[in-house]
Amino acid sequence: MFIDQAKIHVKAGHGGPGCVSFHREKFIAKGGPDGGDGGYGGSIYFEASADIDTLIDFSGKHNWEAKNGLPGEGGSCKGCDGEDLIIKVPLGTLVYDEDFDIMLKDMTEEGVRVRICKGGKFGKGNRVFATSVNQTPRFAQPGKPGQERNLRLELKLIADVGLVGLPNAGKSTLISRCSAAKPKIANYPFTTLQPVLGIVDLNEFRRFVMADIPGLIEGASEGAGLGHDFLKHIERTRIIVHLLEVAPVDESDPVENYHKIRKELEKYSSELAQKQELIVANKIDLDATGQIAEDIQKRIGKEVFAVSAVTGQNIKPLTEKLWNIIKASKDAEAEKEEEKVPETY
Repeated sequence: MFIDQAKIHVKAGHGGPGCVSFHREKFIAKGGPDGGDGGYGGSIYFEASADIDTLIDFSGKHNWEAKNGLPGEGGSCKGCDGEDLIIKVPLGTLVYDEDFDIMLKDMTEEGVRVRICKGGKFGKGNRVFATSVNQTPRFAQPGKPGQERNLRLELKLIADVGLVGLPNAGKSTLISRCSAAKPKIANYPFTTLQPVLGIVDLNEFRRFVMADIPGLIEGASEGAGLGHDFLKHIERTRIIVHLLEVAPVDESDPVENYHKIRKELEKYSSELAQKQELIVANKIDLDATGQIAEDIQKRIGKEVFAVSAVTGQNIKPLTEKLWNIIKASKDAEAEKEEEKVPETY
């Protein structure tokens, strides 16, 4: 099951209380105070992991608590620290403080660990409070409570390529042709009910991630259909592949269908609408002369790449083209990062 939202309560451990104790030993009449300090409470950390691709672990468990620190003991023995709780989340998870509605962390890098709640500090034992005027203190500090938060987790998939288009445009067939992904494929709308990730593996160790987003319809940005729940998943993509059906079953106009989806992307996010786009005319096996694909390109005024996901026609050139676009995007980002690094002498 694909779960991309969750609300949880996290609570760090309390610090252990200090101990009130006095040294007792044969032949030592007044050993003095020897109460040890308590232990630190366990903290709560979030760690980004590529081994997880959904927030389903949080759907049945709302409360997450770290261990409390143990009390101090006599003989100046310190209590054990509470064990930290490390919670693994999928790459692309946004962690929000629900009460203040602020984003705490965007978990986008593998292995990155961030402390969300700090464990409580330990209480000091009575030996610490012994002075020349109070040589037998009969009190100790309690441990301090650990932090706790109400969190909202939102998952945005991290993919290089996002497939968008009307239902039945052939997105599932395309991703199954390009990668080893096995989405449900059928001859009716809304076959895809959740995003599907596929790794497109080219030769020479070249690969990229493609995401199949459930079909969009007019009004998706306002909640119509299924795609509105998943538009956020293409916000992180480098390029959007807009898939058009050259001969829609409902006899609608492919160019009008293109503009409908473009309007939904613009309504949802101006940043999303400005992403680099590649228009792909699918099912050209139904267009023997190629005239329909040419007409679509002329009317849209942009390059249209014609393929057949069913027969595999032009799939290889398409994946090569996408790879070149992705590589150019990554190279441009690397150059920008180099410009930010100050020169050292």
